[in-house]
Amino acid sequence: MKKTLSLLLLVCLATTGWAGPQPILVTPQWVKDHQADPDLILLQVTFLKFEYDKEHIQGAQYLWPNWLAPDTPYGNYNAPDPKEAETLLQRLGVSNTTHIVLYHVRNEVSVTARMFLTLENLGLRGQVSFMNGGMDAWKKAGFPVTDKVPEVKKGKFKAHPESYIVDKDYVLKTLKDGFVVDARMQRFYDGDQTGNPRDGHITGARNIPYTEMVDATNAFKPEDQLQAYFTPITTDKKKDLVTYCFIGQTASVVYMAGRILGYNMKLYDGSLQEWSRIDSLPMEITKK
Repeated sequence: MKKTLSLLLLVCLATTGWAGPQPILVTPQWVKDHQADPDLILLQVTFLKFEYDKEHIQGAQYLWPNWLAPDTPYGNYNAPDPKEAETLLQRLGVSNTTHIVLYHVRNEVSVTARMFLTLENLGLRGQVSFMNGGMDAWKKAGFPVTDKVPEVKKGKFKAHPESYIVDKDYVLKTLKDGFVVDARMQRFYDGDQTGNPRDGHITGARNIPYTEMVDATNAFKPEDQLQAYFTPITTDKKKDLVTYCFIGQTASVVYMAGRILGYNMKLYDGSLQEWSRIDSLPMEITKK
């Protein structure tokens, strides 16, 4: 009887295409081995399209960050309109069963991490991976690049927005019930001038500099090294851990590091660009 049930389960999984969540980090070798998978979409993320026009991984498309993190008069790098995001992702060939692999050029880890977060927030959690080390790691492995733009069949993606991007009210609540993490370099956390109306950090926030999450090759560090930054804050991975920075970009690196470790991560989108301008919201400078 057990063998029959197991066989039925395998048949069910095969017919539905369900294979569980995809790995958050993948290697260039993994991408090379899965490059021809029918449900795989490769997206190269860079601030400017010059790099993509010059060279990219075969089959990869270009994703401009501002398409999924637009600016508004009230701040930079906001969550996109779900319908506009749907249209864009469909044009890139994305459906709700697609496995997306993002990769960066040179040191543009933070903007690519923000795309990872945004895609998760649009309902694709478990279906987005990040090629560790980016284009440099791909070329170092000896894998080929091209300048040919692929033809793409329109996808059928429908957005199902989640709550991984949060506002100031959520941060205030989390200061009581969870943990808030400042992802900027320590000198800004301590109180060095930034040009914002107020300097320092959100009262009660702890510091995990985003620059410490990656190594000299712009790849995420091994999990044991990442964990060493999170353990002093909490080992309770069920508690909310909300990260922020200046505008919600570099904090995405800490968001990703926490996701790699299994933490319940969220990102405060307004970050200090918003928080420092609202005098009623608490801030402090590290005492020396």
